[in-house]
Amino acid sequence: MTIVVRLFAAARELAGASEAVLDLPAGATVGDLRRELGRQFAALAPLAERSLVAVNAEYAGEESRLAAEDEVALIPPVSGG
Repeated sequence: MTIVVRLFAAARELAGASEAVLDLPAGATVGDLRRELGRQFAALAPLAERSLVAVNAEYAGEESRLAAEDEVALIPPVSGG
């Protein structure tokens, strides 16, 4: 299945794009999505591990299953002062 992941802030800068299109097997989880993001965008891997993932506007855990029609966003930690 094809999943489009919206990227924000530092994640967008590291990937060089505002979206990532991933091909994942049916039944893939948020954890699978993180690993595939790291594989396709090596510079993004460390940040993807500690970022929140939202699926259909709700935060999702590592074992949450994904579906092709899901709206997915990678939300990096916020820093600053």
